[in-house]
Amino acid sequence: MSKPETPILTVDILIVQSGKLVLIRRSNPPYQGQWALPGGFVEVGETVEEAAMREAHEETGLIVDLKGLVGVFSEPDRDPRGHTVSVCFVALGQGTPQASSDAQDVALFELDDLPSLAFDHLKIINTGQQKMRELILQALY
Repeated sequence: MSKPETPILTVDILIVQSGKLVLIRRSNPPYQGQWALPGGFVEVGETVEEAAMREAHEETGLIVDLKGLVGVFSEPDRDPRGHTVSVCFVALGQGTPQASSDAQDVALFELDDLPSLAFDHLKIINTGQQKMRELILQALY
């Protein structure tokens, strides 16, 4: 029996730190030089949660505490490299943001003052707005 052709599994993470959203500037195509959510491909043998924590740390230098699922994003054309399905989490970030791996920069942005974003990341952020705002409020009290 032949193996079915399936989409590639990825993760994206809405990291809240100091009341702001952590974004990376991509150093590789596609969307090289554009702002994006931290994330990447799930490796064989790891859970999506492990992948999210690994990718967050690799790209931002932050340790993240996953707080919940934002959703699953699976539009076939969401990535120009091919059909990817992203499992997206919301998390609290701990540490000092520092770009590494395939990120050329990392910065914190107000939720209502975001730059232009790569992929479908604005859609993901809009879907996760309420969960991020709840985390910000919890951190204040």
